Amino acid sequence: MDALERNSRPKYVSFSGIDGAGKSTQIEALCARLQDEGLRILLITFWDDVAKLTRIREGSGHRIFKGDKGVGTPLSPINRRDKNVRSWFMTGVRMFLYFIDAISVRSVVRKALCSDADIVIFDRYTYDELANLTLRNPAIRVYVRLIMKFVPRPHISYLLDADPILARARKPEYPIEFLNFNRRSYLALNELVGGMTVIAPMSIQAAEQAILRHTRMELSLNASPMKKGQRNGVVR
Repeated sequence: MDALERNSRPKYVSFSGIDGAGKSTQIEALCARLQDEGLRILLITFWDDVAKLTRIREGSGHRIFKGDKGVGTPLSPINRRDKNVRSWFMTGVRMFLYFIDAISVRSVVRKALCSDADIVIFDRYTYDELANLTLRNPAIRVYVRLIMKFVPRPHISYLLDADPILARARKPEYPIEFLNFNRRSYLALNELVGGMTVIAPMSIQAAEQAILRHTRMELSLNASPMKKGQRNGVVR
């Protein structure tokens, strides 16, 4: 990645997708390959490093909605109840929290771009919150557009598409009905605000190669962050 100037500001990449889509696997693979090429990587996890009021949010899911704690695995499935709880009241709460997180995103990105890293990678981004909303609602669509005008756009935003049934088999936490809804919301969100590169369902190894190839090509261009409607493609 010789065209990536060492003295330029860091480029940043985000990964989004339904639970079980393989984000962690692909992030680890990309980080390893880029580090092998001598690049300095800064990894930012949305829930730990960006989201606000996380203790209250997580505690509410357990106490109020009686959801399970922890991370689901094929040998130990759980039943979470937080972002999959649908009601007008929870939609209002989410919109308030997502706005607070959007303010945090601006701050975190600003600090990250002043770091000595060559590439900043976000494990989830604002897209992953907005995809929890009902995007067919006109008022919510306006809200989503405003939020995406407010937050910075990554140089590359990967959306890992996945079969909800296979995704739940890898990470059994949410009902299949919600995963189907969530997948449709991600795709609708990309249609609404643009800017995401969709990685079509494929094997882990094929996805790793596609993401590495696309990342090297895009970042070597030394381009400015994507605007709405640019590079809104599908990698197959």
